[in-house]
Amino acid sequence: MRRRDFIGGFGVIGAAASTQFGRGSYAQSAQKRPIIAWAGAPPAGAPAGANVPQFILELTFGNFVKGLAEFGYVQGRNVDLIKRFDMFSDRVATMEELVALVKPDIIAAPATLQAVEARKATSTIPIVCGALADAVHLGLIASEARPGGNVTGIEPYISGLPTKQIELAREIAPTAGCIGLLTNMNDPKGPPQVGDLKAACQAIGLSVVEADANMPNDIPGALAALANDKADVIVVLQTNLLLVRSEQIGATALSMRLPTVFGYREHVIHGGLVSYGVDLRWCYRRLGYFVDKILRGARPGDLPVEFPTAFWLAANLKTAKALGVIVPAGLLSRADELIE
Repeated sequence: MRRRDFIGGFGVIGAAASTQFGRGSYAQSAQKRPIIAWAGAPPAGAPAGANVPQFILELTFGNFVKGLAEFGYVQGRNVDLIKRFDMFSDRVATMEELVALVKPDIIAAPATLQAVEARKATSTIPIVCGALADAVHLGLIASEARPGGNVTGIEPYISGLPTKQIELAREIAPTAGCIGLLTNMNDPKGPPQVGDLKAACQAIGLSVVEADANMPNDIPGALAALANDKADVIVVLQTNLLLVRSEQIGATALSMRLPTVFGYREHVIHGGLVSYGVDLRWCYRRLGYFVDKILRGARPGDLPVEFPTAFWLAANLKTAKALGVIVPAGLLSRADELIE
């Protein structure tokens, strides 16, 4: 079966991707359109055939499509997009199947775990990732300045952010003496954050308790353990699983009357109290730049990994009222987004 016939058999793109992007910057005939494979998959712990939550799909793939639009790429006109989780009706395609069946020109990975899978499947097809972490240690890149292989993208984990999150925790709970960490140590993004958060707490004399959750069913018990350990504020790590389970974490923490601090605004949208960190929407839109550079002939190993330069502060006033937390006026005035 020819690659073009294979792709033509899938209804792979939703309404967002069918939007007309405007100017066309990559003039090719329909027979020569480059193929971009979105290498997402259902979250950890999801059953076979489970759907990716809609808000995650909009956050990651939807913003990636918007990023392509900024460089003039139109689905079906000058690029073809295929999503890994749409290839089969009963399961998610393996990364090896994606590479072998589709033979994409570029693989777009939403996060580190998928980038690791993709790199195992191919050392030649360019891979761009919207949320790289610990990429040097994992062997994905040689350095941020010169990746050197076939992987590049955005690294949204900025030095100093954990300290700011602890400062935010103290701002909403000035008398707090103990910080609880909801961790997800199976994700490679987890351990470095824990080290930074502990150091930030130690520097200002706060004690720390931890509870790990590596499956959705672990989350209620982990939050209960932190409550039992008398944590005054819970800081939730920035990982795939904990992001996907935003609504569960927000509802469970509220039922236990636990103030929560996050790195992503999506948690606050789904009932968390406050967040400060990078804007993931920007990270996934920015992947359009990498795609454009590669399609124009750049090698991924020559494209430096980028870091966000702007940060997003969000607060959920409805959650604050339910918890009896008074959000300081200074925080309100600085906030980029208030949910009421």
